[in-house]
Amino acid sequence: MIHHISAEHLSIERIGEIIEKGYKVELSDDARRRIVRCREYLDKKISENKNPIYGVTTGFGSLCNVSIGKDHLAQLQINLMMSHACGTGDRVPNEIVKIMMLLKIQSLSYGYSGCKLDTVERLVDFFNNDVYPIVYMQGSLGASGDLVPLAHMSLPLVGLGEVEFRGKVMSGAEMLRKNGWRPIKLASKEGLALLNGTQNMGAFAVWAILNSRRLGRWADTIAALSLDAYCGLVEPFTDAVHQVRPHKGQIDTAANMRKLLEDSEIVAKPKEYVQDPYSFRCIPQVHGAFKDTLAYVSSVIDTEINSATDNPTVCPDDDLIISAGNFHGEPIALPMDFLTIAVSELANISERRIYKLVSGTRGLPSFLVANPGVNSGFMITQYTAASVVSLNKSLCTPASVDSIPSSQGQEDHVSMGANAALKLYKVVLNTERVLAIELFNAAQALDFRRPLKSSPLLENVCAAYRRTVPFIVNDEVMYPHISRSIEFLRSNAPAC
Repeated sequence: MIHHISAEHLSIERIGEIIEKGYKVELSDDARRRIVRCREYLDKKISENKNPIYGVTTGFGSLCNVSIGKDHLAQLQINLMMSHACGTGDRVPNEIVKIMMLLKIQSLSYGYSGCKLDTVERLVDFFNNDVYPIVYMQGSLGASGDLVPLAHMSLPLVGLGEVEFRGKVMSGAEMLRKNGWRPIKLASKEGLALLNGTQNMGAFAVWAILNSRRLGRWADTIAALSLDAYCGLVEPFTDAVHQVRPHKGQIDTAANMRKLLEDSEIVAKPKEYVQDPYSFRCIPQVHGAFKDTLAYVSSVIDTEINSATDNPTVCPDDDLIISAGNFHGEPIALPMDFLTIAVSELANISERRIYKLVSGTRGLPSFLVANPGVNSGFMITQYTAASVVSLNKSLCTPASVDSIPSSQGQEDHVSMGANAALKLYKVVLNTERVLAIELFNAAQALDFRRPLKSSPLLENVCAAYRRTVPFIVNDEVMYPHISRSIEFLRSNAPAC
């Protein structure tokens, strides 16, 4: 299957499909024309223009006033890539590196960056042959774009840096030899076109959005399962309640909860109480607010990944080469911080439901084990969830409120969007862990309600889950069950 890179809109959903189904990518004829036309225009302007052009015939950052002779323009680009490859910390996962390459190819294909066609085509080769440049998580300020991670992504184009290829880490030079490719000879401006841009932040954001959508659906399913296991009330999800406060996410969540709990024998059982704790009663309001936030953030990221974000911007139609600030990550740093907070709330309310399930109320045994005392049962699963939720809270301090001047003050306000992206990535993974622990507890609690059954939708989820994780009779080692619960969320679809 082939996806053709073009100026047409590239949606987040399409990116997910390309990555998940292993699509190859190919430049469309229009994209090739755009790239070639822009490069020819830039070469013409360089030969005709006696005035310096930032990053093309000058140094970078605070060295923008240093003119570079024509004999050194190519070396300038190589030096840029080498000197900017200052990453540290853990590796960026291959899946996100692949999204990063796709976003960079897409951005360069618009024909506003001045890259040569062979440079973009080599990035296409990397993508199609599962060549994963080794990129590190720390180092980007999210202002002159993602300079550091994109430098690491780009080094193998010229035979430098490292890659993972066919399961092995090797030098960029060795990878080129194995594929029979020659190192790309960079022309003026190309290094800057490759390193400037928001594709590292954008890749993390796309990954987070796709996984947040999945976790949002699972959060509803698991919450419904917990509510039924807790003998909760369905009345708070009545549509009339939500129509008088008509936030879309809230209305949609209430409808989803009604659907998930439809025909449950436990719901139909008369209840003596008239209220549930907020963690059950306010599921539409909390999950719904997350969904509304996710929709807003998705719209911003959708715009970003369909943009040219390097510098200077080359506009052949307007006969302009302008050094501006499209690389600045502020437009997506703020939304990523917002999404981090929203995702963390799914974990926050999930942990509260776990607490109620193990609390020995509503007819459930203490810590969800038949013989508490000699058995601690699920006591410590709530500890683990609480620990993860507490860590999430510290990760929710916005990165985008900070700025540290760099490049001798020339780059005096930065977005810290890459740090926002890293925190978002960690919180998404942490929230998945908490939801998996809630599922572990909810399935256990539901089995104490037998012979009553939950809804057909939820019973199907439980039946599939029980093929992976058993009912716990007496104390046993628990961490493998948590690990398998996480994997269950990744490999199975929620009820609806």
